[in-house]
Amino acid sequence: MKRVPGVGKSFITSYLAVSLARKGFKVGILDADVTGPSIPKAFGIKEKAYGENNLIYPISTKTGIRIMSANLLLDDESDPIIWRGVLLGNLVKQFYEDVLWGELDYLLIDMPPGTGDIALTTFQTIPIDDLIIVTSPQDLVSLVVTKAIKMARMMKINVLGVVENMSYLKCPKCEEKIPVFGESHLDEFAKKLDFKVLGKLPIVSENATKVDNGKVEEVALPEFDSILEEVIKGGEEA
Repeated sequence: MKRVPGVGKSFITSYLAVSLARKGFKVGILDADVTGPSIPKAFGIKEKAYGENNLIYPISTKTGIRIMSANLLLDDESDPIIWRGVLLGNLVKQFYEDVLWGELDYLLIDMPPGTGDIALTTFQTIPIDDLIIVTSPQDLVSLVVTKAIKMARMMKINVLGVVENMSYLKCPKCEEKIPVFGESHLDEFAKKLDFKVLGKLPIVSENATKVDNGKVEEVALPEFDSILEEVIKGGEEA
C-alpha cells in the first residue's frame, strides 16, 4: 500500500489485514516504512523477531496476522534507523525474500511516503498485484497522490484505487457528515486522472484510541466494507 504523509496509511493497512483475516484469509504485513514503522504498535506487538538457518520468522498477532517490521529487530523500538535509501530498499527486499511467511492469501506491504528508493526497489523486485493509495481531503495531498499514481503507471503497477481517510466527522446527534479538513474533491480528481474511488472513511476517535493502544484487531468500521469487497474482488482477478 502506498501512502502520503499523515493520512493514516498504516491504519488502513492494519485494518485491511484485520478485515481480511475476519473473512478467513491468511494475511501478512510487510512493514516497508523502515524509518517510521508503526504496524507493530497498532497490533500491540512487543516481542522481537528472530532468525534461524538464514530465515527470519515473522511475529503473529492475536488473530494470526503475520508481521515483519524493522522495529521487531531493534533492541529499543524508539531507536532510529539512520540508513541511506539503497540500504533501506535492500532491507525491504530481504523482508520479502528471507522471511518465512508460510502460506498466505494476501501479503500487504505498508509503504513509506514519496517515490524514493524504497518504492522503486519494491516495485522492481517484488511482484505486486495491486496498489491502494491512501489520501485525505487536503488540497496539498493531491499533488503527492498524482506523483504516486504516475510512478505506479510508469512501473506498470495496477492502481486498484484510492481511499480517502479522515474524510469527515459524523455528528453523534444528527448523523450529519462534517468535513473537518474541507470538502472532498476526490471524485473530480478521480475523473481527471482516471482512477477508482474505493471509499471515504470517517474520523472515529474511539478507533484512533484503540490503534494507539495496540488494539486495531478490536476496531469496527462498517464504512470499510465496500473497500474490502473491492480488494477481495481484485485478488480474485489477479
